[in-house]
Amino acid sequence: MKLVVAISGASGVELGFDFLKYLPDDIETHLVISENAVKVAKHENGRIIEHDDSDIAASVASGSFGADATAIIPCSMNTLAKIACGISDNLTTRVAAVALKERKKLLIAPREMPFSTISLENMYKLSLSGVIIAPPIPAYYSECETLEDIHRFLVGKWFDLLGIDNELYRRWEGKR
Repeated sequence: MKLVVAISGASGVELGFDFLKYLPDDIETHLVISENAVKVAKHENGRIIEHDDSDIAASVASGSFGADATAIIPCSMNTLAKIACGISDNLTTRVAAVALKERKKLLIAPREMPFSTISLENMYKLSLSGVIIAPPIPAYYSECETLEDIHRFLVGKWFDLLGIDNELYRRWEGKR
């Protein structure tokens, strides 16, 4: 599987890094990190990551690249709005546009609360186009005790949605 992972400038960039950390080794992964994600990462945990989100000529910017799926974790409301309106002004929004036009899986993890009416309309519009809208919302049945447990649950759910096998969280077993 070829997977493009984009980390946009929403709070919670560590979720994107955890997603990468747990990916199986047999998945070819291409990473796009927005300029704002670098700023948020530096603010949230001191990480400095260099990547040129302005490289629209990158291999992942073309449908002929053959990505099987794209995940934007976290996805800022700005990035979500651009994707919903068809704006491809950076590599993150371009790979999303490619996923849409090629009818490939596109998972977006919007990181904002509460959602404005405009953001909900944008999510609805993208959902109608087949985009998987999967905000980072933990389930209480998973019995998470730490922030790492919550991240493992979220990443595991996103993997499930993308068809990536995992055992990252306790699954619902029904009544005991």
